[in-house]
Amino acid sequence: MPFDEGPTQLPCRILLKTPKHRPEQNRSTAGVTETGFGKNLAVKECIDSLPEECVSMILSYTSPPDASRCSFVSSAFRSAALSDTLWLTFLPSDYYDIVSRASFQLDKCSGKKSYILSATQLSVTWGSDPLLWSWRPMPEAEFEVVGHLRTVSWLEIKGEIRSGILSPNTWYGAYLVMKVSHRAYGLECAASEVSVEVGDKVVEKGRAYLSHKDEKDSRLEKLFYGNRREMLRKGEDDIRVPLPREDGWMEIEIGQFYSGEQDEEVKMSVMEVGYQLKGGLILEGIDIRPKH
Repeated sequence: MPFDEGPTQLPCRILLKTPKHRPEQNRSTAGVTETGFGKNLAVKECIDSLPEECVSMILSYTSPPDASRCSFVSSAFRSAALSDTLWLTFLPSDYYDIVSRASFQLDKCSGKKSYILSATQLSVTWGSDPLLWSWRPMPEAEFEVVGHLRTVSWLEIKGEIRSGILSPNTWYGAYLVMKVSHRAYGLECAASEVSVEVGDKVVEKGRAYLSHKDEKDSRLEKLFYGNRREMLRKGEDDIRVPLPREDGWMEIEIGQFYSGEQDEEVKMSVMEVGYQLKGGLILEGIDIRPKH
């Protein structure tokens, strides 16, 4: 099970400092410090002699960030902190049910949880119509199948997740994970409406283009429409566009929200209802991850 290694943490260690000029009355205290230092070494040697399973059990009562920091204390801690046995204890109790519907990640450094809802778990308007959508495997995809948009005039994609399975008191971002095929059309003609709703409250709304306009299309648009198109596009600097991901896919930010202590329903939506025929969108899912 892959986990992000995360940035290097400062080692957990106890620093024992002895004054350069020690007064006579502090000799007894200094002796206690030196004795304590020897005891610390003895404790370290004792821990190093414990089986890895025992150390893993001890670390399981801490948190993911603490376990990562303690990996610098000794070789025994490091071996246990890197073991799958320990990190399985940090997973949600319903982990196996979650991964049957979504991809799950637990950051070793921060202990924050991330999810990717698969395209098959999303509500896609007319997604069950084989004339409009096809669902088939793709080698570079995270899931078994992804959605291929053939042609629609009304595009609506919705996803839901409970904030109770997310990390509490954390800001999250929701991102549509997608690609655009070389035969795509109509995706750049009108901006889609994107929104995030927590409970019964819309916490963010915006607009986004599902595809970049290439140079050829831009020249043709200027030839046919002149400056009229540019005038219509004024004030659209804040409209979101697809950005590349490290896994080779593209993503569009749907919005961000705060996951507090309460268990609330989080709804994410992408909708384009301009009645413009469009096709060529490849849908993998919605990524919900902490904002850094």
